[in-house]
Amino acid sequence: MERETMCIQAGYTPKNGESRMIPIIQSTTFKYDTSEDMGKLFDLEASGYFYTRLQNPTNDMVAAKITALEGGTAGMLTSSGQAANFFSVFNIATCGDHVVCASTIYGGTFNLFNVTMRKMGIDFTFIDPDCTDEELENAFKPNTKAVFGETIANPALVVFDIERFAKAAHAHGVPLIVDNTFATPINCRPFEWGADIVTHSTTKYMDGHDTAVGGAIIDGGKFDWMAHADKFPGLTTPDDSYHGITYAEKFGMGGAFITKCTAQLMRDFGSIQAPMNAFFLNLGLESLAVRMPRHCENALKVAQYLKGHDKIAWVTYPGLPGDKYYERAQKYMPNGTCGVISFGIKGGRAAAEEFMKHLKVAMIATHVADAHTCVLHPANSTHRQLTDEELIAGGVGPDLIRLSVGLENANDIIADLEQALG
Repeated sequence: MERETMCIQAGYTPKNGESRMIPIIQSTTFKYDTSEDMGKLFDLEASGYFYTRLQNPTNDMVAAKITALEGGTAGMLTSSGQAANFFSVFNIATCGDHVVCASTIYGGTFNLFNVTMRKMGIDFTFIDPDCTDEELENAFKPNTKAVFGETIANPALVVFDIERFAKAAHAHGVPLIVDNTFATPINCRPFEWGADIVTHSTTKYMDGHDTAVGGAIIDGGKFDWMAHADKFPGLTTPDDSYHGITYAEKFGMGGAFITKCTAQLMRDFGSIQAPMNAFFLNLGLESLAVRMPRHCENALKVAQYLKGHDKIAWVTYPGLPGDKYYERAQKYMPNGTCGVISFGIKGGRAAAEEFMKHLKVAMIATHVADAHTCVLHPANSTHRQLTDEELIAGGVGPDLIRLSVGLENANDIIADLEQALG
């Protein structure tokens, strides 16, 4: 099926007389006829559900749809995008390990890695995604377990060179993890360029309507864990908490990562997405292929307007001809990038704050990538915990304004910007 069809059809096929929509299984627990039946679930000898803290049928149906859209082999939903990124790394990197990461990632994820996960004993090297080959090679260490980047960085809008970083990761026997939130699988499928694990904040374009917080992790099923068994003992050696199961042997390349992530991390952390949220997410997914082209069309018109305005100091939008990342975007996302634009107003931080006070259509909100046009000054909000030096290194200067262009008429959005600029 094409992606437009998958948005509607994938993940759930009702049988005769069953609900047309994915059913909401709003239950914490599930009944079994015998203790032996339930025991098989705890031993991972049978598939099924016993407690929603680990898995829920509604969630798995929606995860299957996202897996199909990405072209993966297995997937799971999480309570948020932050939980998805945490699980994707912590599933293979533990105390004493190291991860190579693009420096331009979302500020919340940067803080998760640079502060919280460092306290857990995991080391991170943050590198410029446009670094030289030598700098990239030097970032790896003997204990490196993964490489992490964002398809389109939030909010720096750096387009990640997926193929290049995948080759570097694989040369060192580790997987590439790519957060594909901004591009969505409608505009980019990282697995086709060598990525191994894909994450999403489903709260953004996938949901698309400010309705439900959530995240997703999808496995591409191509990384051979057993070929690098010494690096990933959690996947390639027996798990005593499940009677000695070795995930990579029992579930293969296509299922080992997600099975371990569910059986261990979701079991212990319980960062499950609520079934009702998964239901709302599915409603958003059904229109994703229709909405993304409109977001991109509107954003391009707005970016062109800003580019020609005498009060605008600079504009970054990878879908705009002449942008630093335009050519790379054409390689990975020829049909469109996203609806987010970054720009600066002449006059810096003070001018940015004054401009935002006068907006009427665009709302000031921490959210991004949904039907409403939203605006944010990251240095004063989502990236507030970073120093000016860290902001600049992450491509998020103190003057940067992030504009998430919604589905309104583009002329109304431009008129709002015009009056706010005075």
